[in-house]
Amino acid sequence: MARKKDQEPGGLVVVDKPAGFTSHDVVAKLRGMARTRRVGHAGTLDPMATGVLVVGTGKTTRLLGHLALTEKEYAATVRLGQTTVTDDAEGEVTAARGASGITDGALEAAVGKLTGRISQVPSKVSAVKVDGKRSYQRVREGEEVELAAREITVSEFRVHEVRSGERAADGTEVTDVLVSVVCSSGTYVRALARDLGESLGTGGHLTKLRRTRVGPFRLEDARSLEELQGETDSGAGVPLVPLAEAAAAAFPRWDVDAEQARLIGNGVQLRMPARESAPGTVPTAVFDPEGRLVALVEDRAGRAKSLAVFV
Repeated sequence: MARKKDQEPGGLVVVDKPAGFTSHDVVAKLRGMARTRRVGHAGTLDPMATGVLVVGTGKTTRLLGHLALTEKEYAATVRLGQTTVTDDAEGEVTAARGASGITDGALEAAVGKLTGRISQVPSKVSAVKVDGKRSYQRVREGEEVELAAREITVSEFRVHEVRSGERAADGTEVTDVLVSVVCSSGTYVRALARDLGESLGTGGHLTKLRRTRVGPFRLEDARSLEELQGETDSGAGVPLVPLAEAAAAAFPRWDVDAEQARLIGNGVQLRMPARESAPGTVPTAVFDPEGRLVALVEDRAGRAKSLAVFV
């Protein structure tokens, strides 16, 4: 029976996660709709956040860890003038310095410093592990946590609108900045909000976050949980992007002949044609002559090392 489940082809579904739901809540909903326990997601979204959550079922769950490493895009609102313990609106306000008189030039310069290859300290209330225990658990237990900085890439950090003269619930004069961010895996957008506020001397935190893209999967591809439930109730079932189609959309493609497919499926590290070699750590999807996904491989000194085999 277990082997049968392992052979479930499954597929991907792009969900528009609602506010108030954890990523695990969405996975639990999809387990019921798809009638399978083998469901996972590619990259956690905080409960406050909304937008693109890529969910996979069956064999396709083996793509998710690699999809989670792809580039992501967000629309967000940064509130300058207040700092919170969580770096977002769900946490207690720890400082209220106000944010009057911020010039366009100062804001532009501060955003510029947070663009490109930068070093970022993750938010303390995060899933980063410290000596085997999640940072957010340590903070909730009253511990003082210091997290190590990590290298991330913020490809784009753009300001779209500035709303100055706003008033927070406690009366503090704040400035809300509507931004868009394109960034690498491991980037905390709420930490960007925190650091933007620190750079400007006002403090800052995130009040809204909407993920608009994960790799090639965009918000326009996404369905709400209500839409998915309606399709399930109608008998149509969960609309899944098939395994091979999902891999072709997300990763560079390498088509091989039947013998090469057999060898790669058995773990043989064949030489990769230079034109098919994926840059950096991006995996390559290998397809047989019938269009079936054979494996995800990475380039190791010009040879294809299997990351996941699907045949």
